[in-house]
Amino acid sequence: VQLQASGGGLVQAGNSLRLSCATSEGTFSGYRMAWFRQAPGKEREFVATISANGGTTLYTDSVKGRFTISRDNRKNMVYLEMNNLKLEDTALYYCAAGRTILSASRTPQGYPYWGQGTLVTVSS
Repeated sequence: VQLQASGGGLVQAGNSLRLSCATSEGTFSGYRMAWFRQAPGKEREFVATISANGGTTLYTDSVKGRFTISRDNRKNMVYLEMNNLKLEDTALYYCAAGRTILSASRTPQGYPYWGQGTLVTVSS
């Protein structure tokens, strides 16, 4: 499974960005998808995940109400809409995929497939 993340960039605090992740996998609809991020000097952390059929989403507390994860199984795409961005959202954002059970969905170890990352920089 190949993942290609895009959409990162430099944005002022309070503004929005939409990240996209394209997959090559024909059975994309069977995979749980997730976004993680890694800031300089910090460990990779969970941001959001969406179930295979799109019916269930989970978010880390710091992005609840600001970020929205979604997917289009016809296009093999997953998205992360990020609103009201804050300085602390600055990080390299990764999309991940796997046939991941819910209990492992917040950990990087739960996903065998990763994209290359797209950089989001939020300035004041």
